[in-house]
Amino acid sequence: PVPGRCAFFVERKKRFCKMTPGPGRRFCGEHGQQEGENDRKRIPCPLDPKHTVYEDQLQKHLKKCNSREKPKPVYFVQDINAGLKDGTEIPEKQVPISSLSKEELENLIAKLKKASNGLELRLKEQILSHQALQEALNDPKNGESAFKHLKQQASILGNMEKLHLLGPGRCFVEFGAGRGKLSHWVDVALQNVENIQFLLVERATTRFKVDGKHKRRDSVFERLQVDIQHLCLKKVPILEKKKLPVVGIGKHLCGAATDLALRCLAESYTTCCDGENEEPATKRSRTDKTEVASNNSADNESNKDDCKPVAGIVIALCCHHKCDWTHYVGREFFKSVGLGPLEFHYFQRMSSWATCGMRETTTRAPTSQEGEDETNGTEEHEQTFGKTESGSDTLQGILTVEERKEIGCLCKRLIDHGRIEYLQQRGYKAALQYYTESAVSLENVLLTAIPSPSLIPEPTM
Repeated sequence: PVPGRCAFFVERKKRFCKMTPGPGRRFCGEHGQQEGENDRKRIPCPLDPKHTVYEDQLQKHLKKCNSREKPKPVYFVQDINAGLKDGTEIPEKQVPISSLSKEELENLIAKLKKASNGLELRLKEQILSHQALQEALNDPKNGESAFKHLKQQASILGNMEKLHLLGPGRCFVEFGAGRGKLSHWVDVALQNVENIQFLLVERATTRFKVDGKHKRRDSVFERLQVDIQHLCLKKVPILEKKKLPVVGIGKHLCGAATDLALRCLAESYTTCCDGENEEPATKRSRTDKTEVASNNSADNESNKDDCKPVAGIVIALCCHHKCDWTHYVGREFFKSVGLGPLEFHYFQRMSSWATCGMRETTTRAPTSQEGEDETNGTEEHEQTFGKTESGSDTLQGILTVEERKEIGCLCKRLIDHGRIEYLQQRGYKAALQYYTESAVSLENVLLTAIPSPSLIPEPTM
């Protein structure tokens, strides 16, 4: 054992305990009782039985135990962005795709193609770059994986610049921030711009954060360790105080996390502009809008500095197989084309065919709020379905590899179109585009949205 450390050998870890024993003792409190060195009784902690505590100090320990429930931050509002409040719409029976008969599968595909008729399925390419990343892109020390991430980040920044979202007096909210790389590059791009705030939303504790690389004194970085499902942006102190317009960003925001983020921005945060009990402007009739515009023009002028809207949304999408009907923002669109939760369940599973093909994959899929920094290399978003979901022999002979990929892409576009319609109904000009090559990332679609120009009432005849 190391001098000054516990002399107990931990068999499971094949090393001596690293705890420091009390003066004159060979073992720490945890192991002293096992070795007969300590008469005081130790019991498992009721909050986490993986560690023990002296019985006579239990109450004192419970107040400082790391496993205790910590106070919720002021911006935590239970399920504020969750969407569906009950599970009455969720069908109880959801069998695997591999259990479907040939007729049932063909019926699903027919429904998919019918619902997709008339949708814009051919996305335009908008592969851009930004000078802030040129030095890093040209650095030979970066490996292939790092280079691919940099190309994606450069294109995201290029698309933000094209939408005029890189400017002063903004609060950039990075959802699923991970290590915070995307915010870091936005900060580099805005090195000569004043009054910039960054909020990095990540529910998990993250290692190897790049937060320490931010050298500018006039840009503020703050981490919000909270699930997006419970995040009320308008209660974040810095936004309450400064009332900056928000730009929501994310790189590979997996599955349901995208829907939670969209609802966080387009509903729970925007209500501060519409009023707590006021119906959103996008749901009013044209007559109502005209009347409100004429009656409140003076109020709007006086209040425009008190409340800022969401200035824009730029999110790289991925992992549609991890979407959830409960949280999905495009439910109304699905219903409008004759689809429901059962079809959504199968389409979100089939969406993995776009990236899996007929291969069995062994890499893990990231969790719903995991950023790109938590995964490794080019296979970061290959799904972890077993044979029954991604490469089942039961589907051999029914669909070719290319047909499966085409159907998978169709499922992704249908799910994404529901998100576009959701944003359009809430007053945003939203679009989908390819922001990088498929050789860089198979998940290469970027969702962008900016507020639509104010509606001008049509002249009466």
